[in-house]
Amino acid sequence: MSPFGHACTGSKTRVVEAPMGQLPSVSESSDSVWNRGQTSREVPAWQRGLYAGLFLYLFLAALNVMSSGLGLFGEQSDFMERAFAYGENPFIALMGAVLVTVLVQSSSFTTALIVTLVAGGDMPLGTAVFAIMGANIGTSVTGVIVSLANIRIRRNFRRSFTAALLHDFFNLLTVAILFPLEWISGALHEQGRGLVTRLANSLSDMIGLEEVANPNSPIKVITRPVVYLFDWFSALLMPTPTAQGLLTAALGLALMFVALIFMVQNLRGALLRRMDGLFRTYFFRTDLRSYAVGIFSTVMVQSSTITTSLMVPLAGAGVVPMLRVFPFMIGANLGTTVTSILAATANPVSAAMTVALFHVCFNLIGTAIWYPLRNIPVRAATWYGRLAADSTRYAFLFLFLVFFLLPITGIAVTELFIIYG
Repeated sequence: MSPFGHACTGSKTRVVEAPMGQLPSVSESSDSVWNRGQTSREVPAWQRGLYAGLFLYLFLAALNVMSSGLGLFGEQSDFMERAFAYGENPFIALMGAVLVTVLVQSSSFTTALIVTLVAGGDMPLGTAVFAIMGANIGTSVTGVIVSLANIRIRRNFRRSFTAALLHDFFNLLTVAILFPLEWISGALHEQGRGLVTRLANSLSDMIGLEEVANPNSPIKVITRPVVYLFDWFSALLMPTPTAQGLLTAALGLALMFVALIFMVQNLRGALLRRMDGLFRTYFFRTDLRSYAVGIFSTVMVQSSTITTSLMVPLAGAGVVPMLRVFPFMIGANLGTTVTSILAATANPVSAAMTVALFHVCFNLIGTAIWYPLRNIPVRAATWYGRLAADSTRYAFLFLFLVFFLLPITGIAVTELFIIYG
């Protein structure tokens, strides 16, 4: 029995095991194909290309459907306002932003909301910066959810879950360093501003931008008909806006999984073999190029949630080497800061621009720290990815613990400490 489960005795099948991260080469004689009588006709490349475009569109639409439903739920239940109501405490601001971003599946939305709150005087600058950190953590939940679509195929799941963890660990490790640094240095400053906040404030004083309108993401424009359709369907079935929002979000989640499953199946076909060389020899040939692709693609779609989530199935299928996934992820993190900067220019207040530039500084400092020390997040992600592949309960444990239990428990414990402390 070969490593890939093909019986070699009495057959002319030849399996060549490829290096890690590449697809195995399988060649069969026409005799073995005719003898089995099971082989279907190869789907033409152009047809696979159409399928890829359709599933990609449905995947992007699903993310916006989820965002629409969760946004309506948050608006009707007043969740977001309550999550940020105790923003005077840095830890609660951090945890609240994690929860809000997990719910709306978009750090661009959360950071734009934070900038708007600061511009309107509803959130102090000293704690808004901690909410920005929480948004960076919360946005990485989508990649973890997307990786679960490969849970039936152990090798692909290990790769995809590891790719998602690279995004998670970069944000978690950066927050682990900058949160205490910012908190302690802010406590020692007369205006309560930490070191990175002061750096961002200095940069905002040097930059003068004219007021512009809020940008409209091209992805939102092209997927709007699908979002409207799901909103209409949910409104038809549900009696209240809150229930409508929850149903829309659930339908969006289901659509995302269906689109991902078909997308991965399509990627494993002939189109994947043709794309493999292009991705390896051009887009992801070097770390610098991978980093630039991450920045540019995220700027174009104005959502790191989308670009990092698209990277997960590509890494899982072996199209993108794991070595290049990490620079792509940190590049995507930097690219998403453009949205908060544009939101600040639409609300031209010094504090709002400072928050937006803090978002930029956060990712640049994180890159400066963890790219030279990339072995730490990469090895940690690889280790836990293998652990989750061996026992999938560890994947669900990570998802539940980091993105739900820890933020909710942290807020509750902090509130009790404030009340009885």
